[in-house]
Amino acid sequence: MGAFELPDSNTAAWLAGLLDSAMDAIITVDEAQRIVLYNRAAERIFGWPAAEMRGAALSKLLPERHRDGHGQHLRRFGATGSTSRRMSGSSVVHGLRSNGEEFPVDASISQLDTPQGKLFTVILRDVTERAESEQEQGRLAARLSGLLDSAMDGIVTIDESQKIILYNRAAERIFGWPALQVMGRSMEMLMPKRLRTGHKSHVARFGATGVTSRRMGDRTVLMGLRANGEEFPIDASISQLLTPEGKLFTVILRDVTERVRAQEELAAFAAEASGIREQEKSRIARELHDELAQSLTALKMDANWVRANLGDPNAAAAKLTDMLGLLDQAVGSTRRIAADLRPLVLDDLGLAPALEWLTGSFTQRHQIPCELAMDETLDLQEPYATALFRMVQESLVNVAKHAQARTVRVQLARTAEGVVMSVEDDGIGFRPADPRKPQSLGLVGLRERARLLRGSVAIASEPGKGTRVEARIPLGEQPDAAAI
Repeated sequence: MGAFELPDSNTAAWLAGLLDSAMDAIITVDEAQRIVLYNRAAERIFGWPAAEMRGAALSKLLPERHRDGHGQHLRRFGATGSTSRRMSGSSVVHGLRSNGEEFPVDASISQLDTPQGKLFTVILRDVTERAESEQEQGRLAARLSGLLDSAMDGIVTIDESQKIILYNRAAERIFGWPALQVMGRSMEMLMPKRLRTGHKSHVARFGATGVTSRRMGDRTVLMGLRANGEEFPIDASISQLLTPEGKLFTVILRDVTERVRAQEELAAFAAEASGIREQEKSRIARELHDELAQSLTALKMDANWVRANLGDPNAAAAKLTDMLGLLDQAVGSTRRIAADLRPLVLDDLGLAPALEWLTGSFTQRHQIPCELAMDETLDLQEPYATALFRMVQESLVNVAKHAQARTVRVQLARTAEGVVMSVEDDGIGFRPADPRKPQSLGLVGLRERARLLRGSVAIASEPGKGTRVEARIPLGEQPDAAAI
């Protein structure tokens, strides 16, 4: 079969001008897949001049690995009888430039029966820039996905109907729902039922403001709902973005369960500690009244008696002896009350002697043997010395009140990181996870003192197996001044 020829020169000139003005490459081949038409856009895209391509095989414009498949594709298309269709389906079609460079193309093919035989016309467009743009968008999307999944906070994006379209790994961890089970579902599934109506109206009002972002909840505590039905407090901010598909709302949230619990515990501790301080003031006032004031009153009365009986030396001497006994009692009471407030031995001699005095006093008062094991050369400056003394003191108070222990062991040792203090008893023990009893502030106070020194407290206890309180305090950092 010879090459295809246009019917007349006028038509050929008109058609050639039309084809050469086209932005897309237009290539026509005969049944032998020889090129019979090749426009200027094809010259520009492939780099081959038309004079060299007319009569050449179409395979010259294809990468070698695609040539056999393309020939079969063309023959199958010719057998279908369809006039036209897009080439490649879901795969990418590639062309080959004159310099050997491969490039992606979008292409459609049509066929036409003529007296000279069947003709196939391919209209194609170089989509290199578009492919590169799509690849870059894919890379950006992958980086964004990685960034979102590495975020510590939960990130949830919803559309205008409040259906979830983005849900990162932190959100999975916080709510307990895997992404596959929440995508496309209503945001309401992540919040308690009583708050759903208010949340929907809140988002609608926020969308109407035009404000790009703001914190949610203001001064109120927001609540989320886990997959297991548990409610929990959250901090959240919301932002909106207008896209061609509609408005999107993104909520960034953080589970603040531990923070709220700590705040509630600290508030309870502060309130109850204030009450205990008042009780302590009352106790000291009673001791001053019952012991010192009564002793001083008795001494005054005795002094008046002595003055009135100076003429009887023997009676006056006996009374003075009684008065010296009362003075000794008053001095002892004064020292005991002062030591309860702050032992002078801590300031005068240091932590080791102060702890020896403390454990000895504990054994004497409660008849519970208390062993002290520490390096006596351990010399700690303030506020560490006072804080550790008070932590041991509070631990021993807890033992005396609750443990029903037979023995107690106090240890204080230096480590590479700082100091470890432990108080261990063989008492009745308890379950640390159980709710704290009202007016029971010992463990809360220990944790608060340790926190102020940037340390930590661990409690190990079981019913019937005693209790071990261990505090780890790092040295060398500047602690909170309130720890003093």
